[in-house]
Amino acid sequence: MRLPIRGFVPALSPLVLLALGCAGGVPKAALVLSQTPIEGRRLETRRFVGIEESKLVAGVAVVLRDLGYKVEENDAKLGLVVGSKKRSAKGGRQNDPPVMGSLLGSRANPAEKEQLVRASITVTQQADDRPDNQIVRITFQRIVWNVRNEVTAREGVVDPQVYFDFFEKLSKAVSLEAQAI
Repeated sequence: MRLPIRGFVPALSPLVLLALGCAGGVPKAALVLSQTPIEGRRLETRRFVGIEESKLVAGVAVVLRDLGYKVEENDAKLGLVVGSKKRSAKGGRQNDPPVMGSLLGSRANPAEKEQLVRASITVTQQADDRPDNQIVRITFQRIVWNVRNEVTAREGVVDPQVYFDFFEKLSKAVSLEAQAI
């Protein structure tokens, strides 16, 4: 006697799930966050008092260009700046400007060929509605390709020094001191 397909699929589903579970699956470490969302926001966010949003957005774009990024989006009305740069992933620090050198450190792999580093920045007015009270948030991400042009890593950058260096340069560019939030 043949089982109808509708009866066969539900009977097979638990066996498939069990087999997939035994095949290794996703490593537990991949599901663990390295930092809390609050710690991440502290790294990525600063307050600037005494500057209008449009001037701060312009300062962000200048700093990104100084760091070797190609500015892909720059919209002062939205308070958005996005930039990227391609760099060698071989050899670590000597191929990258100082702000990005700590991205690679000892993680450089000889099979890794190049990386794309993206920076996404938003500038928003603080909730108190003062036109000169701005919040800047930046995130860095990187994608790494190996010598066979396969993606070997997609990750957010969590190195505090990278964020500190960016905000130091931005503070100097707009002649204001960034305040941690």
